Amino acid sequence: MKDYSAPEGHILLVDKPLEWTSFDVVKKLKFALRLKKVGHAGTLDPLATGLLIICTGKKTKEIQHFQALPKEYTGTLVLGQTTPSYDLETEPGLAVDVSHLTQKAIEQAASHFTGRIEQTPPLYSAIKVDGRRAYHHARAGDKVALKSRPVEIHSFTITRIALPEVDFHVKCSKGTYIRSLVHDFGQHLGVGAYLAALRRTAIGPYRVEDARTIAELTSKTSKK
Repeated sequence: MKDYSAPEGHILLVDKPLEWTSFDVVKKLKFALRLKKVGHAGTLDPLATGLLIICTGKKTKEIQHFQALPKEYTGTLVLGQTTPSYDLETEPGLAVDVSHLTQKAIEQAASHFTGRIEQTPPLYSAIKVDGRRAYHHARAGDKVALKSRPVEIHSFTITRIALPEVDFHVKCSKGTYIRSLVHDFGQHLGVGAYLAALRRTAIGPYRVEDARTIAELTSKTSKK
């Protein structure tokens, strides 16, 4: 197994599995690879999969650089229902009819969200409010207001329509919440929407195709 504990550090491209938090990945690799200093560059929600950049040793000083890079995602949204978390962490509400929605209307709605937009993060997020993560407030039933922030959607492309499901590909700036984008997209169409699946495929020039699984990185037979 390659030695990733060298002080000069390494950059690890990890394909994060479903239901793991980004911190779970850091904790697992820190223990398995005997790392003294390790961190991730850009959180992925537990229900998202895909590219997670892990920095070790002195490379942790470059985390902000990686966080600032643009991101790419593919995913599936469901029209006609909403959830409090904007994804499947919470249960969908009653469904409304979406059969009237045309391909043109859906694609036009996507184009409405390209460019520089204002976006409010989901209440079920890791943003801190009064010293606590927003998701802690949400799960406790607290009423808190999160401030909107400017983000840039470089492209929002619809790749498949099989109502109520819609597949998409997004290129965006750092700080973009795809869950919020999907929620706002559904609101714009007047039927609501939630995120059913999400995969991060790229961070700047780094691609998920070049990433390795946690099992591959921690295997004793892992090669360079």
